[in-house]
This record gives sequence, structure tokens and C-alpha cells, in this order.
Amino acid sequence: MKYAALTANPATAASRRIRVLVALEDPSYRVRLTTVLRARDYDVEEVGEGETPDSVRRSAFDLIVLGVKKRGIAHVIESCRCVRKLAPGSGIVLISIRDLDDDAGGDRRADGLEAGADDYITAAVESREFIARIRAVLRRIHPAELPRQVMRLGDLEIDIDRRHVRQNNKPMHLTRTEFDLLAMMMQKPGTPFTHVQLLHSVWGPDYGSELEYLRAYIRLLRRKIDVDPARPSYIRTVPGVGYCFQGPLDL
Repeated sequence: MKYAALTANPATAASRRIRVLVALEDPSYRVRLTTVLRARDYDVEEVGEGETPDSVRRSAFDLIVLGVKKRGIAHVIESCRCVRKLAPGSGIVLISIRDLDDDAGGDRRADGLEAGADDYITAAVESREFIARIRAVLRRIHPAELPRQVMRLGDLEIDIDRRHVRQNNKPMHLTRTEFDLLAMMMQKPGTPFTHVQLLHSVWGPDYGSELEYLRAYIRLLRRKIDVDPARPSYIRTVPGVGYCFQGPLDL
């Protein structure tokens, strides 16, 4: 079975992984974001926010995530300006660990953007929105290296950025969760994913033991993409591990 990945510039897109620096004061939240990013195959380095300048001087990053927490926005604005000078070509995303009220939040977002940040995200966003927002930043700053992702496998076609799925050239309706689960596996055909990897990637780092939840969605997907869900040809169960996406002719 041949897999086809269609992009605007496939040779460039496949040349390297996107490098991200996660620099947050809160270690637990830093681990959460790192988990979400690594589940999407980003090359991630995590540090405390005080280590940011040294990390940026030492290595090049496509994207830098700076946290706003205990020392407030003023300290992060200073850090953002410093990082922007050290890495003028990198994307910078500020993420507030605490929720902000409308007035203060608006002022702080404006201050962050004026200091050189490309986006300002609050802690309330879900994992899928966080990934969508950083992809939007990466598309703006590295348009040639983050082309539109369209994957084809057998009679299935999935457009990652437009969130469209077609089978036999006919549109297929999937829920947000079904789409995210299918996209996660379809981007790496033939690769076994553990239950924890799938739960972390699709539902977030707070999930990991909800196996029945995952199995229910796998059943829903099989009903939609397989002629005979009782004999799945696309999503294979890997005993003791999780699931693997493959083409029907590989069985």
C-alpha cells in the first residue's frame, strides 16, 4: 500500500521537525504544554523562564512560548523584547497561566504584541486550539516550511488545516474529536500509538486512563470509514499497546 502526503512543498516540509522552546515558570503547566506539543511530533525543549535568553543564544527555535504568571506581564514584556532581539525570525507566543479580566487582559495582550509577540493565549484554551494558534503563527513566519497538509491513504483523504475528510471523493462528516483522532494516526501510517499518546494528544495531558472513552471513539470512526466495522481495514488494534492506522491492502 502506498501512502501519499500532499503538501505545497513536500521536500521542504519533510526536511526537519519544527523546534519549539517552552519557557514557563510553572513546571506543571510547562510539562502539560510540552506533552501536547511532543504528541504532535514537535521537537521541544523546556526551561524555566529565567533560562530563556541562554537557550535562545545556544540554539535556534522556530517558536518560543513564554509564560505569564507570578511576576506579571511587566517581567514577561522585558523578556519578550530580549528574545525578539536575539531571535528576530522566531515566532513568539505569550501564554497566560491565569485567566485575565476583560480590561486588564486587553491591555496586557496589546503590551505583549507591541513587545514583539506574535500571539497572546490564555490558559483557558483547549489543547486543539493551542496547537491551531501556534500553527497559525508558524504559517505566518515560515510559510514555505509549514505548507497545507493533505494526506491520502487508500480511498481516504484528510485536509489537516481545513479539517475536511473525504472518502471516495465524497465529503465525510466527523465530530471535532473524531477528526483529531483520525488526523493524529493518519499522519503517521503504520506507526503504533499507545492509548496514553492518543488520549494526551486528542483530549489533553489531563487524560491518560480513560480507555473506554478512547475505545468508544475508535468504534465510531470504524463505523464511518470501514465497510465492515467488525473487520476494520484502516484502524488496527495493537494488543497491549493501542492502535495503528494503515491502508486496507496492508492487512
